[in-house]
This record gives sequence, structure tokens and C-alpha cells, in this order.
Amino acid sequence: MDISGKTAFVTGGASGLGEATARRLYAAGANVLVADMNKAKGDALCAELGDRAVCAEVDVTNAESVKASFDIAIKRFGAVHTLVCCAGSGWIGKTVDRNGPHDLDVFKKIIDLNLIGTFDPLRWAAFHMQNNEPNEDGERGVLINTASVAAFDGQMGQVAYAASKSAVVGMTLVVARDLARSGIRCCTIAPGTFDTPLTGFMSPEARAQLAEQTPFPKRFGKADEYASLVQQIIENPFLNGETIRLDGAIRMPPK
Repeated sequence: MDISGKTAFVTGGASGLGEATARRLYAAGANVLVADMNKAKGDALCAELGDRAVCAEVDVTNAESVKASFDIAIKRFGAVHTLVCCAGSGWIGKTVDRNGPHDLDVFKKIIDLNLIGTFDPLRWAAFHMQNNEPNEDGERGVLINTASVAAFDGQMGQVAYAASKSAVVGMTLVVARDLARSGIRCCTIAPGTFDTPLTGFMSPEARAQLAEQTPFPKRFGKADEYASLVQQIIENPFLNGETIRLDGAIRMPPK
């Protein structure tokens, strides 16, 4: 799918991987809807980008908020052609520790944010995309989810996070099959260790250790490297139903 002149909807678009994606797709000629809880930061980004970008204050765990944000995108740009789901977070907690079993409410919260907070925007994007005019391949839209290498190499204490991200991986092929008749593709990116605001809170020692575990290049991934893969998925019509690890060949140890 050509990016120029199309509309991209990016959740978590005001910072980190989402911000880099919004910037790259805008530079490629797309209209961009930045969906984020931080409206002030999203507005600042859109003001910097230009008049083809607009921010919507969105909580991906709130169904009404998600639906309303797509109404904004359709009203402003007329259609949505690409969805990139970057909103999400993690949690550290073992199945059982010295204080007892894992907090079930916390587990549900991570599932709600990372899994349902991906599927809800995805279902609304697909609903609107099916009405798009198809291109010469019959393509109407592209859905891109964000998982994590934790979906495959979950470490001790990542049970909630790994469960949520492996579920995102698990639904990728199913969604691609469900939407094939509508000409809508679905892929997932599973990043390794990336330099984002979340990893910025790590100690220098912890960052150095993670970088050393990456075979090559021995550093954290750059947000624009994630955004570059997003662009390649959009532009390559034969990429569908696939989860792509973007991780410098890292395989996470147990802890």
C-alpha cells in the first residue's frame, strides 16, 4: 500500500515507538491520527508535524474512548488505512512470591491494556477499513500490532506481560485470515530491547547488561528502526499474518 495520501492511526503515538512511527509515516506523506492519553504531548507533536496530523485523547482500555477516536479520524480525514498499535506497558511480578500469589487485579490490568487495548482499536479500524476503495491488489488496509520478544522468551517475573504479548502474537494470523476477504492485512512486530521512555528509567548497569546480551548490534534498538519496519510492512503487500522479531538476534535468559 502506498503511504502518501493515506491515513495512519497510531495508538501510543505521542512517545517512544509510536511517536517515531507517527513521524516517519507523516514524512512519507500520510495523514496521522496520534491517539494517546497524554493529550498535551500529542498536541505538541501534531503542531510540530503540521496540518496533516491531529491528536485524540485516547485510553485504549476504555471502549467509548476508542470508538470516539475513530469517529474523529473519519471526520477529519475521511478514512483510516493503517493502524499501528503501540500503546502498552509491563509489570514485574512472579506467579508466586514471598507475599503470596500474583495479584490477580494487576494481571487483569496488563491483559486489558496490552491485549484488549490492541484488539479494540484493531476491530474498529477493520470495521472502517472494509469501506475503503481497494487498490489494484484489492487491498483496503493494514493492521500492525506490537508484541515483544517476551512473547517467546518471557523472563521470570514477566508472567502477565508475556501472557498479554503472546496473545497478541496468537491473534495475528487469525485476524489476517478473518479479514482476507476484505483485503485487510495484519502483521505483528515483536521488539527486543529498545531505547524508549520506559527503558530510560533503567539503571545504566542494567542497560549495559541488556545491550551486551544482544548479539549484534550490541546496543538498544532505535525507535526509528521500529518505525522503518512499520513502513516496510505497509508497503510490502505480501507481508501478512506474520510476527516479525526485531531484536538484534537477542534471546532473553530466564532472568
